[in-house]
Amino acid sequence: MKIAVVGTGYVGLVTGTCLAETGNDVICVDINADKVKMMQNGKMPIYEPGLDLLFNRNIDQNRLQFTTNLAEAIEEAKIIFLALPTPPGGDGSADLSYVLGAAKDIGKLIKEYKVIVTKSTVPVGTADKVRTALGAETSVEFDVVSNPEFLREGVAVEDFMKPDRVVIGTMSERARKLMGELYAPYVRQGNPIIYMDERSSELTKYAANSFLATKITFMNEVANMCELVGADVDMVRRGIGSDERIGRRFLFPGVGYGGSCFPKDVQALVKSADEHKYDFKILNSVIEVNETQKKVLFEKVKKFYKDDLKGKKFALWGLAFKPETDDIREAPALYIIDELTKAGATVVAFDPEAMANVRNVIGNSISYAADHYSALHGADALLIVTEWSLFRTPDFDQVGSLLKTKTIFDGRNLYDLSKMEECGFYYNSIGRKVVKN
Repeated sequence: MKIAVVGTGYVGLVTGTCLAETGNDVICVDINADKVKMMQNGKMPIYEPGLDLLFNRNIDQNRLQFTTNLAEAIEEAKIIFLALPTPPGGDGSADLSYVLGAAKDIGKLIKEYKVIVTKSTVPVGTADKVRTALGAETSVEFDVVSNPEFLREGVAVEDFMKPDRVVIGTMSERARKLMGELYAPYVRQGNPIIYMDERSSELTKYAANSFLATKITFMNEVANMCELVGADVDMVRRGIGSDERIGRRFLFPGVGYGGSCFPKDVQALVKSADEHKYDFKILNSVIEVNETQKKVLFEKVKKFYKDDLKGKKFALWGLAFKPETDDIREAPALYIIDELTKAGATVVAFDPEAMANVRNVIGNSISYAADHYSALHGADALLIVTEWSLFRTPDFDQVGSLLKTKTIFDGRNLYDLSKMEECGFYYNSIGRKVVKN
């Protein structure tokens, strides 16, 4: 099947590449000429494990192409995916200008029946707006489908190729048949394609992300409570996660959620509720708690040094909002860095993938190390913010010898408390007892 994907951000590039992998002819279109040229030359603009193999294979086999020409991209396409940014506006609502602008442009160009699919995360009612924007520009028959993505950064290829479920929002039997044919190779193991109306599909994505954000936030609250009463959040997590009604995933406490989805999707659902005069109390609390949690590690550092951080030097491991990605959008590390530098401290950071992105945002206000051990030289303490596998089993003798004092503040609970005690570290983590050297 011939497919067009409008937008080559994270979602668009993964979608286009994975659709090409099952034999479809895919043209991805983007207005950024430099980015398109880079991809035409076989260079990926994002880091996502496993994507580069599929990307290059499908380019080599002429199933995956890139262009800046929208008319060329959609001319023969049966299905057109809109994978465009929907950034939060000043009031928290999703900005649909890119999506609706593309819909108008497509409406001016189509000459035969097409299925236009909103792949971006969009508020309830967006399909109707896309339909109106298209209809204002053409008399050609078309259908608009809502097909939200459920991709986790770091495992997005697996999520697309072997999805838990595929959600398709459409009331058109013609569009339903085409979308079913497209996704059939991905659900051969029996995972469902769930058909519903467009509005239910749009809300499904926001509801899913908001529920997961709520689950993370709840565990962060439990962790904070554990510290007050002397309980161990790891024991509590295991105790409740064994209940199949709760499950084990998304129960790890830390320094708050970040990334491109949870913060803006929770905010957008709250804003959508406000527009319908509904007070979404739980999600308002989730937003408030998460903002506080992003600075909880800084507060621990500040308390330890009795509110005097001026002249202190800190090593920081992890800048991406989660491991296996270079995405720093709403990353807790950025909030912690901001607080440390405002307090007069210096920071030397290391991240396997995200340092270039951080440098583009905050420049040289901090230093960047060549590796995780280099960051430790002469630092007063180590702060762990992202749980990269690289950080899980360091040489603690080397860590202790490089630091000025054997002090670790761990925002991801990577290390066993007894191990830290044995190695003679001061070790302050989330929701567990403090190990004092």
